[in-house]
Amino acid sequence: MTTMKRSTKLKAIEEVAGDRDLMKALMKEALQEVLEGEMSEFLGAERGERTQARGGYRAGYYGRNLVTRIGKLELRVPRDRSGEFSTALFERYARSEKALVAALAEMYVQGVSTRKVKAITEELCGHRFSASAISTINKGLDDALARFAHRQLDETYPYLILDARYERVRDGGVIAHQAVLIALGINWEGKRQVLAVEMANRESQSSWKDFLLRLKERGLSGVEFVVSDDHAGLKKAIREVLTESAWQRCYVHFLRNALDYLPRKADDDCLQELRWIYDRRDIQEAQRDLAAWITKWQGKYPKLVNWVEENIVETLTFYRLPRAHHKHLKSTNMLERLNEEIKRRTLVVRIFPNTESCLRLIRALCVETHETWLEDNRYLNMAFLAEQKKELLRLAA
Repeated sequence: MTTMKRSTKLKAIEEVAGDRDLMKALMKEALQEVLEGEMSEFLGAERGERTQARGGYRAGYYGRNLVTRIGKLELRVPRDRSGEFSTALFERYARSEKALVAALAEMYVQGVSTRKVKAITEELCGHRFSASAISTINKGLDDALARFAHRQLDETYPYLILDARYERVRDGGVIAHQAVLIALGINWEGKRQVLAVEMANRESQSSWKDFLLRLKERGLSGVEFVVSDDHAGLKKAIREVLTESAWQRCYVHFLRNALDYLPRKADDDCLQELRWIYDRRDIQEAQRDLAAWITKWQGKYPKLVNWVEENIVETLTFYRLPRAHHKHLKSTNMLERLNEEIKRRTLVVRIFPNTESCLRLIRALCVETHETWLEDNRYLNMAFLAEQKKELLRLAA
């Protein structure tokens, strides 16, 4: 019965996804609700609601088009009598959509696209593209993204998360994989921010070092704890540039690496029990469980156990943080989720026509995420870290 329900639901989803007109209608309805909600929040009252908190009145609508990847949507934007209401929906949504369209258009203009790309870009914007049209699209985007990329970092960020992903880019007629270096920070308000997004030919000590130095030039300070994977060049750059910071090796990457030291047919609880070590209350409990794990599996998997003994300490640094922060900072999962969203959007392009178009789209996506995070409630309660630091200073006095 459950399988039948799931199958019916999946079929319905596939039918909706395959019906472009229905998708456009659903998105239009959703965005229209967002606009109405913004107006209600601005006025302090729903339509027709009588309340002392009301700060104004509605005054009809005006039409405005929004270009999306499923076509052009005609929306009705609410007005208020004073003319003070404005919405950020168009600016925020259009930024990454324009970057995506521009990347596809560049592919078409440079003769490296397919008929499918041509159809997509023409449907999105309603006309064919020329080099001058692309230049116009890009200029406004690039100015805004440059301001974001070079802004001064006036706050301190005790937590820093670093990672890279790779995109395929056409460079001089050759398709190459280029690295996208990304840094996220958490400030003392407990809010997440995208601090930097840059391109490099590859991950190396020098590319990561330059990336971190540019962050410091922009004002990055107060970093106490850094999370990343085990990339050798990145580790060296962190030690060289962020000398005061503790380093946490992502435990998820560590467990994936552990598979290299296990036989392919291993089907017991060895790795699951190793993973449980990262859920302990404190370092003492984790070390006791680790010792028991080593004793249990040394005879059966000596290669794995020896490797774990040599490297696991790098993944246990998070235990020096307040317990409430453990699950957020023992891995790079926060950044991995952003990377998944980037991947979902860059797959549409597949191969970028140049480095600039790749960076433009990814930065635009990251700006959207950054702005959403700033509007969200705090991600972490930093009072726990502040209290812990006070206690450590008291004990040291």
